[in-house]
Amino acid sequence: MKDFDIKIMFGLRLRQLRAERGLSQEGLMMKTGIHRTYLSEVERGIRNISIVNIYKISSTFEIDIMEMFDFSSIDESKGKS
Repeated sequence: MKDFDIKIMFGLRLRQLRAERGLSQEGLMMKTGIHRTYLSEVERGIRNISIVNIYKISSTFEIDIMEMFDFSSIDESKGKS
């Protein structure tokens, strides 16, 4: 990762996990209580998400919180503008 940015990588991972589950941002909002615009900003690497919200999302996805940080399958080119 040449220009590693944890916020962008996390956002791409969140988008990947959400898509795998067939959830829209609005659907994830309904399940977590986290506002859709906030989720959108996290996915775009604009927001620095809190550990509390990461836990809410991982619990909703029914995965270990550490899986949220598994960037091994992320296509980094999707995060470049």
